[in-house]
Amino acid sequence: MIQEIEVLENTLGYKFKDKKLLIEALTHKSYKQPYDNERLEFLGDAVLDLIVGEYLFTKFAKSNEGKLSKIRASLVNENGFDKLARSINLGDFIYLSNAEENNGGREKPSLLSNAFEAVMGAIYLEAGLKTVNDIAIKIIEKNHKDISLDSLFRDFKTSLQELTQARFGITPEYKVISSSGPDHQKEFELAVFIEDKEYARASGKSKKIAQQEAAKLAIELLMKEK
Repeated sequence: MIQEIEVLENTLGYKFKDKKLLIEALTHKSYKQPYDNERLEFLGDAVLDLIVGEYLFTKFAKSNEGKLSKIRASLVNENGFDKLARSINLGDFIYLSNAEENNGGREKPSLLSNAFEAVMGAIYLEAGLKTVNDIAIKIIEKNHKDISLDSLFRDFKTSLQELTQARFGITPEYKVISSSGPDHQKEFELAVFIEDKEYARASGKSKKIAQQEAAKLAIELLMKEK
């Protein structure tokens, strides 16, 4: 059952003058209306990219472009927006077809992420950049208590996957190149591939350690390519 949108407005701290705009932002294409949230999602994606970029530019005044890009890549992606959408229970308010709902649509990260972008796009259209900036940053800060390079990039493998999915639409592949040493002192060398291109190699005392180090190196290369 779809919750009353006033509940969502109270959570956001913003009352829409044009309720139809909010309904459009919450309407998935499966709902079969003359409108859906895809255009607002497109707008919201651009708005959030700007908002987060400006926020990080101000917050990390001494960080260079590479570091800022890494932090933004950890925030502005499907996983990041899915987390923000869940924090405001956005799935409870989305208009879906019965088939999509029965297929677990309200829990799909892509659907929740898109709806979050659409709602932010709708707020921007009606109230402007400052209002949507205040709302978005409040939600981001509530869900990321310590926004820093270290806190966001502790898991380099996950971060690389988010980055490659956003940029190439694929996930990276890790291959063991070699292993050496006795069983109790194994050393693994792994390489990470993106679109069949090797981006980095690293060694570690376990495959997991080597994967993390290779992912870290790959992220650094990708940010230089941007």
